[in-house]
Amino acid sequence: MAYMLLVVETIGDRRLRTEEEGRALYERMLRFSEALARRGLLKMGQSLKTDAEAVRVSKGAGKQIVRDGPFSEAREMIGGFFLLSCETRDEAVAIAGECPAAERATIEVRELGPCFQ
Repeated sequence: MAYMLLVVETIGDRRLRTEEEGRALYERMLRFSEALARRGLLKMGQSLKTDAEAVRVSKGAGKQIVRDGPFSEAREMIGGFFLLSCETRDEAVAIAGECPAAERATIEVRELGPCFQ
């Protein structure tokens, strides 16, 4: 089964870290990704830039609505993700607990599947 681990960060937390702290955390996350790959679990993983450069697209009344970030109404943002191949949900949850980002963010575990279920 495929599971996505979403790294849910509080907006602004990255600005509180020094560049050295940010680089050290990034290196830990890279080692975590490499370990998942060696275990044959990682399909894809990537960090994301902040919402300052993001765009949200929706449609209303037949018109496309584009909102540029940052998004003042949001308190959290997706800071990155891992796409895994796991046997069970429990395995995916255990892996989320191993993620270094869990020390400073929430790791949301979601199974991939059709949106009508």
